[in-house]
Amino acid sequence: MKRNMDIYVGVYLMLAVFFFIVPMPAFLLDILITFNMTIAMVLLFTAMYSQKVLELSSFPTLLLFTTIFRISLNVSSTRLILLNGDPGQVVRAFGTFVGGGSLIVGTIIFIVLLIVQMFVVNKGSERVSEVTARFTLDAMPGKQMAIDADLSTGAITDEEAKKRRNEIQEESNFFGSMDGATKYVKGDATAGLIITLINLVGGIATGVLMRGMSVNDALNNYTILTIGDGLVSQIPSMLISLATGIIVTKAAKEESIGTTMVTQLFHIPKVMYIVGIVLCILGLVPAFPTLIYLGFGLSLIVLGRMMASKEEAQVIEEKVEEEEVQADEIRRHENVNSLLQVDPIELEFGYGIIPLADVNQGGDLLDRVVMIRRQIALELGAVVPIIRLRDNIQLNPNQYIIKIKGIQVSEGEILFDHYMAMNPGYVEEEIAGIPTFEPSFHLPAIWITEGQRERAESLGYTVVDPPSIIATHLTEIIKAHLDELLTRQDVQNLIDNIREANQTLVEDLVPKLMGVGEIQKVLQNLLKEGISIRDLVTIFETLADYSPTTRDTDILTEYVRQSLKRAISSRYFAGNETTSVITLDPAIEQNIMNSVKQTEQGSFISLDPQVTKKIIKATETEVQKLEDAGKMPIIVTSPIVRMYFKRLTGDYMKDLIVISYNEIDSNIELQSVGMVTINDN
Repeated sequence: MKRNMDIYVGVYLMLAVFFFIVPMPAFLLDILITFNMTIAMVLLFTAMYSQKVLELSSFPTLLLFTTIFRISLNVSSTRLILLNGDPGQVVRAFGTFVGGGSLIVGTIIFIVLLIVQMFVVNKGSERVSEVTARFTLDAMPGKQMAIDADLSTGAITDEEAKKRRNEIQEESNFFGSMDGATKYVKGDATAGLIITLINLVGGIATGVLMRGMSVNDALNNYTILTIGDGLVSQIPSMLISLATGIIVTKAAKEESIGTTMVTQLFHIPKVMYIVGIVLCILGLVPAFPTLIYLGFGLSLIVLGRMMASKEEAQVIEEKVEEEEVQADEIRRHENVNSLLQVDPIELEFGYGIIPLADVNQGGDLLDRVVMIRRQIALELGAVVPIIRLRDNIQLNPNQYIIKIKGIQVSEGEILFDHYMAMNPGYVEEEIAGIPTFEPSFHLPAIWITEGQRERAESLGYTVVDPPSIIATHLTEIIKAHLDELLTRQDVQNLIDNIREANQTLVEDLVPKLMGVGEIQKVLQNLLKEGISIRDLVTIFETLADYSPTTRDTDILTEYVRQSLKRAISSRYFAGNETTSVITLDPAIEQNIMNSVKQTEQGSFISLDPQVTKKIIKATETEVQKLEDAGKMPIIVTSPIVRMYFKRLTGDYMKDLIVISYNEIDSNIELQSVGMVTINDN
């Protein structure tokens, strides 16, 4: 069937070319002129009653095809007029009927029709097409970002996002094509005017010089034929021009334009009353036709009253329906399953922060959430779950809270239309502001106004806006809890991503040597200490090498860390600079190893509480020395002790960096500036 349609369209175009060259009989011209008018009317009403512009996405091509076909008919009718003065019954009927037997009236009507088409319909459609095409193309990036934001927040699925992107692309292509296609309509009207003049002058000359007609007879005959030919050409042209204008000005999305126009025009009773009263007053003026004006005025007043009654009834129905819905909500059994859903990450905020998340108000918080997920994926190699953004009227207007798996883990507060200024440590001149603390790292800061921003930056302050504060805070919280958020399904997705390029490796490891749950524990151990799992191939290669000898995920994690020593070194040690570190007293290392107990579930430390307390205190003392010197506190231990010392100090110093000698690249230069040691006494 589709192949036959292609053939029909091809025949349609070939006939247009054929008619430019070969003369046709008058009766065939009558049929084709009628067919052309039919196509024009079908196109007009299809454009009018279509709900979306993309339902007529082929309209620019249709415009080109119908224009060429109509011009070919115009050429054929011109040929018949000049050859034998008989272009068929349709052309003669239009020329005679429209003018009402008067050449002057017919000529004037034809000229008016041309003026309306060229300077009203065509000109307006052309301008609207240009503006619509420009605005549509300019709005594409914003629409794409809105789709990405909805996708990142879980408002739409991947399939829906793909569908919306395709619609945006098709819409931009359509209006871009319409911008050029309207030029065909304008050129068609100009060509029709020129052909009409040729018919008139050429016809009169042919009648007088070749047929021996008098000037008066030739003028009468060929003027009627010229007017008829112009009308049968310009009427379909005007219908298609009107369809073009409807398409490019269509604003309705879910209803036909007729329904939208009538509904929007006649929906305010007050307007009907005012216009009806004005018409009734004019009807009482002696110079005006009383019956007509009073009839229209009273009709509008009655219509306004009917509309008001309908609105009142609709309000009552809505109230009844609302009460019924509330009653149903009370009566029906609550869907407990919906209450069991827990979002992995939630950002709740007060109503004062809503403008930062509302795209329509210029907020870019949604875009920043998308960038957070992308940044963490690149930095740590893990896919962050969907981040839910919700407003919460129970919070203070400028307050926000961050939840992990439904439990609040952090909170913050911002000042709208203010900026947070932080002293990086070398700014001597203070600036006036509202004292506060930066929520991510709890650093002292001040709130300043927009007018103070430039001066604060010139003094050396680090100045950030409220969306950046929230985004940074959210990023740090996600990084700190990323190991909790990594599920077995996430691990399976990571495995599937590298399976195609590393099929042998994956098949050897999973499930022969390790299960998904065991791999998950290793990856969680890495993420817990901020180690990127992006290099999954190296991680899996290491696990495949050592998992036959041990199933202890903590020990396997240590082997993986040693394989990732280049990445670990680049993260904590800067280039060719010598890095200051703290070492661990060998006596403490031996003490820790002597206290390790092995069980079927893994190993644990059974150290005397007093010794533990001394180790923690000594560690805090050495760490404080490095922090006071403005350096990152790093403790270096032997490989076998690293994980136990990290486990020992983890509850007291969560952010303490503990690295083994085997995790440091050979080209890194270290300088020991302290040693964690305790007095046995």
